Amino acid sequence: MKNWIWLMMLLFFMTSCGNSGTKKMSTDLVNNPSSAETSASDSPQIKFEKTEHDFGRIIQGERVTYQFKFTNTGQSDLLISKVSTSCGCTVGKYPKSTIAPGKSDYVETSFDSGGRKGIQNKTITVLTNTQPNITTLRIKAEIVMPENN
Repeated sequence: MKNWIWLMMLLFFMTSCGNSGTKKMSTDLVNNPSSAETSASDSPQIKFEKTEHDFGRIIQGERVTYQFKFTNTGQSDLLISKVSTSCGCTVGKYPKSTIAPGKSDYVETSFDSGGRKGIQNKTITVLTNTQPNITTLRIKAEIVMPENN
């Protein structure tokens, strides 16, 4: 009986940590500049004109947007694979196609101040094929209540 329990436990542990294989990560977009084939000087580089934006005072419920301009200062095509935000009130839009060396584009961020008040600080994380591959952008605003007339 003890052997039967040990066998069941062993079977459980062997199968519980396995990958179901239903979700596979695409390697099409991976370009590791530290690999033997590509030197860091040949890799794409992302340079933002600024990484922080202050909307100042805005009225609660107002929706505001800002475009963070960037340039590919590297020697190969830049690809943004994902943009994520720290809050559901903030949305990031980015170009889905590659950005050639020397070309510029924008990461647009929209902030919905509905239901918020006071000082707000939000982050936008940009994942690219550069080294390092993460750039953090920041927005802030002071939310004030609308005046009643």
